[in-house]
Amino acid sequence: MELLGASVEGNVDTVLHALRYDIAVERVEAPTAALEYARRLAQQGMPVNALVRAYRLGQRRINELVFAELHAVEIPEPMRVRVIEAITATLFEYIDWMSQQVVAVYEDEREHWLENQNSLRALRVREVLAAHKTVDVDAATTSIRYPLRWHHLGLVLWYPDVSADGDELARLQRFLREVGESAGAAAAPIFVAADRTCGWGWLPYRAAAAEAPTKVRQFALAQLGSPSVAIGTMADGVEGFRQSHREAETARSVAVISKRPEPTVISAADPGLSVVARLGGDVAATRDWVATVLGDLAIDNENDGRLRETLRVFLGCNASYKVAAAELNLHFNSVKYRVGRAVARRGREIGRDRLDVELALLACHWYGAAVLQPK
Repeated sequence: MELLGASVEGNVDTVLHALRYDIAVERVEAPTAALEYARRLAQQGMPVNALVRAYRLGQRRINELVFAELHAVEIPEPMRVRVIEAITATLFEYIDWMSQQVVAVYEDEREHWLENQNSLRALRVREVLAAHKTVDVDAATTSIRYPLRWHHLGLVLWYPDVSADGDELARLQRFLREVGESAGAAAAPIFVAADRTCGWGWLPYRAAAAEAPTKVRQFALAQLGSPSVAIGTMADGVEGFRQSHREAETARSVAVISKRPEPTVISAADPGLSVVARLGGDVAATRDWVATVLGDLAIDNENDGRLRETLRVFLGCNASYKVAAAELNLHFNSVKYRVGRAVARRGREIGRDRLDVELALLACHWYGAAVLQPK
């Protein structure tokens, strides 16, 4: 706040000197305090539009003061108009020129700050994740500035569209901060860049918060332009820090294999996902196995997809047509018909291989076209 005051004072002093001595605006350099304030905002993660808006508000306030003075003094009207024109033009040029300078400083500092912070933190975090021996928790907490003794919810954030425009990491970090606030994290989350479009995150909690994963999902689904999010389960301590991250990475691997182009939210706690993830190591072999188990029901088309989903829900409801109908919001007879059609498409009744059928249907549900046969 003190630096903000110095920045404002420096700008006012500079623009008034430019007006008084008729100094061309393009020859004016931004005050040192103004440039340093832009750097501090970048280091604190404040959005650049807040910095630019502050200059616009300052311009409006000076205009108000100028007009008030001109109303108070006795000067010929033609002179008053010329004064207003000159001052207004100079103020506009000054604010435009200063905005360009401070934004350039902000962006350079932000990129440099993120690089340094992420590289140092990433190194320490990776050491914690990879350690096979006892970790000095207090020392690690200090080095990464994150409470490792607390409970953790691991996240993996990424943008499915690989046509990156360069600011993905900053956007991911901002999203993680916002989702932490929405999900009630007890302290600032930690962010580590995995690559240019993907990052790892952890939300810290003093005690287990069962509702946190649901809040994360709700927040992500409600945001326009949200990245894809994979969510681990909540666990405590250093091992919990590692475990929740591993689970989030496993969930992400399922989403990546399914090649969903749109942002998605997936959780390690989603029913069946942890089991299906084990099938993702060899997708080609899984595709062949699914075809063997499901027969023609494994063909990638809309009708068979509807039959597979109905059969999956039916078997998951302990083969109850009534319960499945309620879950699918369908009529009892519709469920019965679809289940019969699904079994017919498979080519044989479901007997002792029911477990295989359920697992194959789960694989289809999570991996989609990646494990299905072409039309």
